[in-house]
Amino acid sequence: MAHRIAINGYGRIGQCVLRALIEQNRAEKHRAEQQEGAAQRRTGPLDHEPELEIVAINELSDLATIAYLTRYDTTHGRFPGEVSARDGQLVVDGRAIRVLSEPDPDRLPWAELGIDLVLECSGSFKERATAERHLAAGAGRLLFSQPAEADVDATIVSGINDHELAPTQRIVSAASCTTNCLVPVLTVLDEALGIEHGVTTTIHSAMNDQPVIDAYHQTDLRLTRSAMHSIVPVDTGLARGINRLMPHLAGRFECLHVRVPTINVSVMDLAITVRRDTSAAEVNALLAEASRGRLAGLLGYTEEPMASVDFNHDPRSGIVDATQTRVAGGRLIKLLCWFDNEWGFANRMLDVARRLAAMPLDTP
Repeated sequence: MAHRIAINGYGRIGQCVLRALIEQNRAEKHRAEQQEGAAQRRTGPLDHEPELEIVAINELSDLATIAYLTRYDTTHGRFPGEVSARDGQLVVDGRAIRVLSEPDPDRLPWAELGIDLVLECSGSFKERATAERHLAAGAGRLLFSQPAEADVDATIVSGINDHELAPTQRIVSAASCTTNCLVPVLTVLDEALGIEHGVTTTIHSAMNDQPVIDAYHQTDLRLTRSAMHSIVPVDTGLARGINRLMPHLAGRFECLHVRVPTINVSVMDLAITVRRDTSAAEVNALLAEASRGRLAGLLGYTEEPMASVDFNHDPRSGIVDATQTRVAGGRLIKLLCWFDNEWGFANRMLDVARRLAAMPLDTP
């Protein structure tokens, strides 16, 4: 039986989550068809029930616009299937998804729809109290698409601490795209070399809280400036994410964040000091081994001369650019790690959702 999912907020991440789930289900179906052989394929398409099923979307925009933005996407291309709108539903490849436009979480029909998990993708809140309103409306669990307040039940980075999920946990965060990129790299290097201190600079694509031309819409004055014409420094909570997930490094990191005029794919510029002498070759070998082993599919590694556009639609959390690894004085390491800030994170949300789906809710 499928785990019933609702997406609350159908912006960039919400749209990517839906598309990523459908692409994953298609790939799985194709693999199953190949394994079952030509004789099975002649009987017609296999009807594999998806492990996760999106049954509702709550979005304040109108249905026609929702369908249009599902069908056409500047960043990830046209939707690889059929999309239509009818009778208050978004119909994707023949499957109907109920579309709601309800700003009040208390009035959402999660109990009526049998929602097992709400993917909170609006970015509008991160506090436990509002999440609990979704649970009171009938949802089994809620998963934030951003770092939430510290009182949530768990903050999860796939491949690092997803084993800590428990049946009693109902309000969970999938951290952030930057945390999912950075923490696996830090974990590998900390275990092998011992991290002393670090400074990160996230070079991030423009986001929809920035205007195309200068506009009065932000209290942060830098974010009133055109996203198309400037590199814009903004605040970041990445250091708090490191503290939460790697508490033994608390207080040892400072983090900067700048937005640049591209529509997708970002890069983490990482500088750390370590406890023993090392070399660029050893650092790269450690990260390459992890990318082939315990972090396969999550951490990538490349020695090719690539640019940001080459990582568009890449589902991994981060990809180490080994051509840019430097070591100064034996103990100061400099790294670049690329990540698709939309697609990679959407896939991590689905990873956590699957973990939760495999873990029946145990209410105290």
